[in-house]
Amino acid sequence: MLYFLSELSDGGDIFNLFRYITFRAGGAFLTALIFGFMFGRPLIDFLKRKQKKGQPIREDGPETHIIAKAGTPTMGGLLILSALLLSTLLWARLDNGYVWLVLFVTGSFGLIGFADDYSKVTKHDVAGISGRMRLGIGFGIAAMAAVWAMLLHTEELSGHLAFPVFKDTLLNLSVLFVPFAMIVIVGAANAVNMTDGLDGLAIMPVMIAGGSFGIIAYVVGRTDFTEYLDVHYVAGTGEITVFTAALIGGGLGFLWYNAPPAAVFMGDTGSLALGGALGAIAVATKHEIVLAIIGGLFVVEALSVIIQVVYYKRTKKRIFLMAPIHHHFEKLGWAESQIVIRFWIISVILALIGLATLKLR
Repeated sequence: MLYFLSELSDGGDIFNLFRYITFRAGGAFLTALIFGFMFGRPLIDFLKRKQKKGQPIREDGPETHIIAKAGTPTMGGLLILSALLLSTLLWARLDNGYVWLVLFVTGSFGLIGFADDYSKVTKHDVAGISGRMRLGIGFGIAAMAAVWAMLLHTEELSGHLAFPVFKDTLLNLSVLFVPFAMIVIVGAANAVNMTDGLDGLAIMPVMIAGGSFGIIAYVVGRTDFTEYLDVHYVAGTGEITVFTAALIGGGLGFLWYNAPPAAVFMGDTGSLALGGALGAIAVATKHEIVLAIIGGLFVVEALSVIIQVVYYKRTKKRIFLMAPIHHHFEKLGWAESQIVIRFWIISVILALIGLATLKLR
């Protein structure tokens, strides 16, 4: 919205700053951060009053959770999403299709998560809405997003899959790009959701991945950078950087209250929305494969659940003491803070590897 102030500029005044993505990204970050600090405590108090018993805790989970986390409210993702959506609408160019695409996916998956959280706290049951319903609606949203992305991409890129390192290679998936993109978006949403099991565990890797994709979006949206790095130019994606900056600001505001011991959980409201956002950004920037590298921690968390379920159904035995894998390390005796910080470190390493693919050839 504020971008249009640049139309008042004669090229040499303060209004000219609003032309620059970097300036508006900084504004979005600060706006979301301040929003989080201002409204975090009032929202937590409101959620406590409404939820009373807080988020239901799995009885088959780590024993310490039943005692330490009982009564903690959920739906803290509302704080992140409110800060994120408000800041993006305020600072991003609203005539940019990629911005609306990412906002659509984020908001839609946020609504799915909200419905699931609401079901859990009102029924005080960890089940929530059925997994099939969640997946069905999620795939429907992702299908619309995939078609939307294909329409926004140039003819050269639409329906194609790009590869890191092998930068001249484009695989024409044609209509099969739609189901592929659906898997990327829904897979990312659910992988982040599975990771969200310890205080601060999911939000920091989400911010790290978001910041990495902010860099990628800015790079692939500029012809000078894409020519130098020999990556595919995706006109207009640079504006997504404003969104990712707002994500980091909102995430930090939330982490202030989610740091151990958490005053609030983000719940499915936040985890599904933020995971879906990462998937949508990867599809928009043509870096779907790089998402599997930068978001490698989420991939491992999701795979640990899949492997555990499949293996148990076949053998009635477990590979991990408990899945997702962060609970396995809890069962081994690792402290919660140990697991969280070490997983953060892994996320930073994977992000650096993913960003390195921009230059590697």
